[in-house]
Amino acid sequence: MTVTDRNVVDLGTQRDTIHAVRSDFDSTFTWDYARSRAALGKLYEKAKVSQWNASTDLDWSIDVDPEKVASELGVGPADRFRALRDHPNSPVRNFGDKEWLEVAVNLQCSLLSQFLHGEQGALLCTARITETVPWIDAKYYAATQVMDEARHVEVFARYLDEKLGRQFRINDNLGALLDDILTDSRWDITYLGMQIMVEGLALAAFGMMHMITSEPLLKKLLRYVMSDEARHVAFGVLSLQEYYANLGAAELRERQEFAFETAHRLQRRFMQAEVWERMSVDPREVARILDEVNPPEQQQFQTMLFSKIVPNCKKLGLIDAGDGWLRERFSEIGIIQFEDWVDTGEEYALLDEVAKDRGHPLPA
Repeated sequence: MTVTDRNVVDLGTQRDTIHAVRSDFDSTFTWDYARSRAALGKLYEKAKVSQWNASTDLDWSIDVDPEKVASELGVGPADRFRALRDHPNSPVRNFGDKEWLEVAVNLQCSLLSQFLHGEQGALLCTARITETVPWIDAKYYAATQVMDEARHVEVFARYLDEKLGRQFRINDNLGALLDDILTDSRWDITYLGMQIMVEGLALAAFGMMHMITSEPLLKKLLRYVMSDEARHVAFGVLSLQEYYANLGAAELRERQEFAFETAHRLQRRFMQAEVWERMSVDPREVARILDEVNPPEQQQFQTMLFSKIVPNCKKLGLIDAGDGWLRERFSEIGIIQFEDWVDTGEEYALLDEVAKDRGHPLPA
């Protein structure tokens, strides 16, 4: 057994499938059972009527053509790689239509695989939040999210295995980020890293894929997952808004820096290094050319991924805290324009399609 400098442990012969992360945090009981946070209580009530069953609420008998699904994706996010076709130093300049279709299939499977791995990260983080958050209303809601995340892992794994027939390893940037979130002993960093940053970006990515695809099983799967994810992000906003209002300048700067570093790492996650590896292409060369050319499709894709994160950071008071450090950083990477878009604390009820589909009235 070896321990790396990231506090990550590989367990014997299971190193390819078992990944343990060492952490040191306090498990927090509260003996105050008064329901004192009405907004969290309302969210908890919504969560209870919005539970769905992956086995019965989705039609798994639908036949899925991976190449057709991938071709649809090719007119969306995959376009950001088209700049590699004509670049004189491109490692894929000799790819024909057959190879580009294979890229598209792998890209679709990779995106869904990263959703799968991220959902397992959310499962562990939410179990951590249940254990560490000091408020009973937050513990109640977090427990419902643990179930949500288990269901999300289930549906993405099943779709990849039964319908697309392949999975990809976890992206290095996503894996390192999940390790960092889980090794940090501060309960609010688990919230910020997972509920606001990772879940916020995932919600935007799900929305983009849902808009593009016409494959009915994937479309409904994504819509149901989005219903859950919107509540999850709202949970982070409602909880951290109260906590951050009482932090000092130095503590807020730490959270600002963490949010920006997380944003940068999430951007790199979508370079899809694991796709190029499977195609026997050096992903470093792909990244170098795309950074040099900076095609508009890539700029638009990477920018839109932050349309949920930025307004939520603003609602938490992080953008303009102190000397406005995070506003400057978000301006530098071209995403500050989303600051006044609707935050997920207001949006989640609109996305609660599950409760509407199943005829449950939404709590007022």
